[in-house]
Order: sequence, then C-alpha cells, then structure tokens
Amino acid sequence: MPDISLTTLVFLCVAAAAAGWIDAVVGGGGLLLLPALLLGMPQVPAAQILGTNKAVAIVGTTGAAVTYVRKAPVQVGTAVRIGLAALAGSMGGAFFAAGISSEVLRPVIMVVLLGVAAFVLLRPSFGTRADRGPVTRARIATAIVLVGGGIGFYDGLFGPGTGTFLVLALTAVLHLDLVAASATAKIVNVCTNAGALAMFAYQGTVLWKLAALMAVFNLAGGMFGARMALRKGAEFVRGVLLVVVFSLVAKLAFDQWSG
Repeated sequence: MPDISLTTLVFLCVAAAAAGWIDAVVGGGGLLLLPALLLGMPQVPAAQILGTNKAVAIVGTTGAAVTYVRKAPVQVGTAVRIGLAALAGSMGGAFFAAGISSEVLRPVIMVVLLGVAAFVLLRPSFGTRADRGPVTRARIATAIVLVGGGIGFYDGLFGPGTGTFLVLALTAVLHLDLVAASATAKIVNVCTNAGALAMFAYQGTVLWKLAALMAVFNLAGGMFGARMALRKGAEFVRGVLLVVVFSLVAKLAFDQWSG
C-alpha cells in the first residue's frame, strides 16, 4: 500500500461508502470513487488506480446485486447472459487500460457525465415506468451485444459511469423501469468488474490492502443504497442520478481548470 496519510485514508473510505450507495441506487459509483482515488493518491500510476477501483467496486456491487435479487423482479437468466458478454468485453478493455495516463481520465469522465445528464434531462419520463410488453429475443440479443459487450469493454478500459450506462441502456433496450434496470445492471456489473479485475490482477496493478479496507465501506454503502432504491422507487432513482451527475461535473471541472 502506498504511503498515505490517515486523513487521506479516511477520505477514501468515506468516498467508497458513498460510491457504494450511489452505485446501488442508480449506478455510476465509479464516477465518485475513481476521482477520489486520483485526488487522494496523485503519485500512483493510473493503472494501479483503475485496478484498485475495480477491486473495491466489485464487493459493493455484489452486495447490492444480492439485495436486489432477493426483493426485485429480476430476470436473472437474461442478466447473466448479458453479464457473460460484459465479462469478456471488460477483460478486453482492461487489457488496453495499462496504457492510459492519469491526465486523460478527468476530461473523459466529464464528457461522459455531461452526456448522461443531457439524456436524462431531455427524457423526463425515461424509466419512470416499465413497458409491460414481452422481452423479445431481438431485444435480448441487442442487449447482449451492445449492453454486454460494448459497455463491458468501456468498463474495463475506463470504468466510471458503467453502472449508470447499464441502467440507461437496459431501460432503453429491454424497456424496464429504473428500479428493475438498476437490479439487472448490478448483476451485469458484477461480471464486468470480475473480468476487468482478473486482468488487472494478472498485470499486478491492484493495491490489495487498500482495496480490502475500502471494500468494507463500499459493501455497506451498496447494500444500504439497494434497500433505499427498492423502497422509494424510480422517481427517487432519477432524482439521485441528476444530483450525482451535476455535482460530479462541477467538481471535475473545478479540478481540471484549477490544475
């Protein structure tokens, strides 16, 4: 583990708990966790930041997925098929991630966030209710290729916003409401995290001791967030999504321009 102060360690643990909560509610906990790691450990190479981020995130995501499966109407078989495609995609993305420098991460995350915000604002009714029509084979095939393979590759390569993209894509392709999409996304996201983490571990770019400590807080936040999303419904999820997106855009913009 790198030499970091107690203040920084506390900051990273709090960020891990908050990221777990956000990720469980609407996805995108990495949009908080990854910038926190970059801010707290600027001396650490980007590949180690990305690997440690995955080791932390998979624990909270798994806890949230278990909570959702117990209480939400999730088509586990469909989620697993999408997840397997996402696992393969994430391993491919992680293979190329070793060449990513810290300097390019922040602006990429900002662009991603602004795209998410624009989409949600332009579609105010998006995901507030499910389409009760049948989930056809064509929709499932599209979800496997585009949602699983495409977003999985992105998750391995960069990572931030993967959960949010999964929620939005699953809502659009499979016509789920935001709560059901969040539940399905958690299962898929466990697979993408597993694939990427396997590659990062193989490359030796995971700070395991730090990740283990942060993962405890991430798990607590993830399980609490999943329970809250199930209780409060789709409108609550949408509101959290917008608050998170705009807060992070402001923070990252400040960091980018002040630096």
